[in-house]
Amino acid sequence: METPLALVVGLGNPGSRYSKTRHNAGYWFVDALAHQEGANFKAQGRLHGALCEFEQAGQRLRLLKSDSFMNNSGRAVAAVARFYRYTPEQILVVHDDIDLEPGAVRLKQGGGHGGHNGLRDIIACLGSRDFQRLRIGVGHPGHRDEVVSYVLRSTPADEQTLIDEALTDALSCAPRFLAGESAAAMNILHSR
Repeated sequence: METPLALVVGLGNPGSRYSKTRHNAGYWFVDALAHQEGANFKAQGRLHGALCEFEQAGQRLRLLKSDSFMNNSGRAVAAVARFYRYTPEQILVVHDDIDLEPGAVRLKQGGGHGGHNGLRDIIACLGSRDFQRLRIGVGHPGHRDEVVSYVLRSTPADEQTLIDEALTDALSCAPRFLAGESAAAMNILHSR
């Protein structure tokens, strides 16, 4: 049996300036999951982020949004993991992925950072790559020199609709992957 998740981390940049940018897809997912569960985020200064928690299928689950910018996401993840004694296998990191088209969503166990600075910092701070990832497709600008400005721009309405549909698909599968049934969740998500 696979390990049930205990912590879901949504990656993004804090502040209203970034709230509608592609880089905040991870925040969008945890906000939607918290809303669905009737849970609210509360700032936890010593843990460098905002947390909310709820029970699902008898399991305590925490959601985290770092209060620092994307490139420093690892500090909050490592602080929460240490405080609650979570192993990397109990952690899911939700992030934007430029290698997937808008509307695509993929679940993955472990791996490298793929050039994503938020993942790079989490790997460095946790000292492990063994956490799961939920990759939300946001599309690619076409040239690598344009990536930074692309992910920090607001998403056009047609692409946002596709991303919102992907988030809805991921939410519908959430009970499976939160319970540790990632293989079953992958079969569903990856066939859409």
